[in-house]
Amino acid sequence: MTIAVTAVTGQLGAAIAQALIAMNTGETIVGLARTPSKAEGQGIEVRPGDYDDADQLRASLAGVDTLLLVSGMTAPQDRIGQHRNVINAAKAAGVGKIVYTSVQGAEEGTAFSPIIQSNRQTEADVRDSGLDWAIGRNGIYIEPDVDYIDSYRKAGEIANCAGDGRCGYTTRPDLAFAYARMLTGARHNGQTYNLHGALLTQAELAACLNKAFGTALVYRPMSFEDFKADRIADLGEFIGTVIAGIYQGIRDGANDRPSDFEAAAGRPHQSWDDYFGSVGK
Repeated sequence: MTIAVTAVTGQLGAAIAQALIAMNTGETIVGLARTPSKAEGQGIEVRPGDYDDADQLRASLAGVDTLLLVSGMTAPQDRIGQHRNVINAAKAAGVGKIVYTSVQGAEEGTAFSPIIQSNRQTEADVRDSGLDWAIGRNGIYIEPDVDYIDSYRKAGEIANCAGDGRCGYTTRPDLAFAYARMLTGARHNGQTYNLHGALLTQAELAACLNKAFGTALVYRPMSFEDFKADRIADLGEFIGTVIAGIYQGIRDGANDRPSDFEAAAGRPHQSWDDYFGSVGK
């Protein structure tokens, strides 16, 4: 069987390709990338895979049996059409199954909701494609909080608008492991999985970081308006608004959901004690 993974120059796409290689079950792994030269060194064949180029996608998917579609990063109104290009190219090329990396979050009422809505539309398009399918709804990556530790240490706090909301965080290696199983196991066909580990509040996240890095962080809740203004000042209008909307959804309970990770991966998600015990070394 030949499995293609889109966006292999991105962190998640690359991690999924490597997880498939590590399984060593005999499948041929192909990567798709907008700029194939940027994916060199992954140990797989890389073909051009620009979501805006339907003809290119159709040619690059020739001979592929199963496709992993990594959600695009463009504006919500654009990515629906881009994803449809991939789905239609897969159908035309004779692909039998699509696995889609979606995301969890509030479907309405937050600044992040337009992105969630675009993902839900692609989920519907995948289900209606006539192909076998499986969908993962990713939790929030925890790596950015770890990468931000120096800034947190300088501030002495984590400050955002999530309040006491619990969030299903995850890691890219855990997601990659789960998607590798979803791509190679027919029992996952027709399933939609919430993919995350144990739920954490922001205060609990601060405690995990303190234990890992020897910090003394506290959590300070902010209003959505103040946090949005802070993020826009630091990241610009679009990204700042999106980030604020994510934490707005956490505050409102949109990321407080049961996890299906073990059903998808065949093993539990890594515990936060184990994860933070490793990153703090």
